[in-house]
Amino acid sequence: MATISAQARLSVADVFYPSPMTPDLAAWTPQNQPTDAVVRTIIADDERLAREKLRLLLDSESKVEVVAECDDGAQTLSAVRTCRPDLLLLDIEMPGLDGFQVLSELSPREMPVVVFTSAYDQYAIRAFEAHALDYLLKPFDQARLHQAIERVRSELHKSQSGAITHRILDLLSRVESERLIASEQEKRLVIKARGRVVFLDLDEIDWVEAAANYVRLNVGKESYLLRETISRTSERLNPDHFVRIHRSAIVNARKIKELIPVNSGEYVVVLKSGKELSCSRGYRLALQHLIEKNS
Repeated sequence: MATISAQARLSVADVFYPSPMTPDLAAWTPQNQPTDAVVRTIIADDERLAREKLRLLLDSESKVEVVAECDDGAQTLSAVRTCRPDLLLLDIEMPGLDGFQVLSELSPREMPVVVFTSAYDQYAIRAFEAHALDYLLKPFDQARLHQAIERVRSELHKSQSGAITHRILDLLSRVESERLIASEQEKRLVIKARGRVVFLDLDEIDWVEAAANYVRLNVGKESYLLRETISRTSERLNPDHFVRIHRSAIVNARKIKELIPVNSGEYVVVLKSGKELSCSRGYRLALQHLIEKNS
C-alpha cells in the first residue's frame, strides 16, 4: 500500500522548510534499487483534492511509496532534488513553475521517470516531447493508473539493467586496460647497474646464464646481474622466443646462427654474436621444437 514513512515525512518537511540533504538521500538514485523494490513516488499537483484522490488510487498499488506531496513548481523541484524519487506524478498547470518548467530545471542525472497528470489534453504532445513516459488525462481511474505504474516498473527495470550492463562493460574495459599495462610491464626489466638505471626490453636479451643467486642477462656486448633464479627468469620470458638449453642457460632462439651436433646427442649453439653455448641432451627436443616453430 502507498504510505509515507517517518523518514519520508522528514523529506516532505524539507520541501517546505529547506535544509541540507541528508547523505543517504543525496546518494540515492533510481538505478540503485533492485528490480522488485518499492517505487518511490512524488505527487505534484496544486489541487488538494486531486492529490488526495491520487493518493487513494496509489494505495491500491503494491510497492508504491509516496515520499513527498507538492502543490507548486518550486516545491516540486526541491522535492525531486532532495528525495531522488523513481517516479514523479506531475501536474502541468501549477503556481510559480509549471510542470514543463520544473523538468527544464532538472539535469538528466536528477530526472526521475515522469508521468504527467492533467485535465487538459492540449499538452499531451508537448508532454511526450519532454520525454514523459505517460500522460494521464483527468479524471482517470484505477485501471488507467495501474497501467501507467506497470509501465514505470518496466522502465525502471530497463534503466537498471542498462546501468548494470554499462558498469560491467566499464569494469571489463578497465580490467583489459590493466592487463595490457601489466603485459607491457612484463616485457621490460628495470635494472640498477653501475650507478645507472637501465630499462631493458626482454626481447633484446641474447642469452641468460645462472650465477649463484643471480642470473646474468647478456645483451650484445653488455651484461647485467639480476637477483633472481633462472627458473623465475624463464617464466618471465616469452616461450615463443626463449628456450632453456641447459640447467644454467636460456637462449633467445632468434639470436641463434647455427647448431653444431656433437657427441652424445648434444649440440653446440652458436649465436649471431659468435658466442658458443652447450645444449644438453635433455633440453635438445625443446630447442628443436622452438626452432621449427620459428622457421
